[in-house]
Amino acid sequence: MTDEPVASKRAEESEKITINLGYVDLGRIDLMVRDGFYSNRSDFIRTAIRNQLTAHADVIARSVERRTLELGLRDITRAELEAARAEGATLHIRVVGLARFAPDVTPDLAAATIGSITVLGALQASPAIRSALSDRIR
Repeated sequence: MTDEPVASKRAEESEKITINLGYVDLGRIDLMVRDGFYSNRSDFIRTAIRNQLTAHADVIARSVERRTLELGLRDITRAELEAARAEGATLHIRVVGLARFAPDVTPDLAAATIGSITVLGALQASPAIRSALSDRIR
């Protein structure tokens, strides 16, 4: 078992967003929370989003397939990039979810091997890697 706090683990697995709601909608959410249907506003909003994603799962799956996107977590490792460089290959990374660079990936290695990176979700990369790939991040 790790000593890392649970909240810290959750932060690594999620992205914070901000939304604007009308007062009536917000009041209706608060009513659902007060009546015990949801534990808080965030619980309601997460549930609503999951329900919409489930309702549109077929459309999302077809879009992911059509665009040849990877779904979920995509770790970009030093070994992968070094292998691409050795082969003279240029990588075009497309992710729906989270793409993250391993801590040992250097900006020079990323710039030498990545032709483009498209992330629908979140990209975790050091400021130096973001800078090196700034013209390739879509």
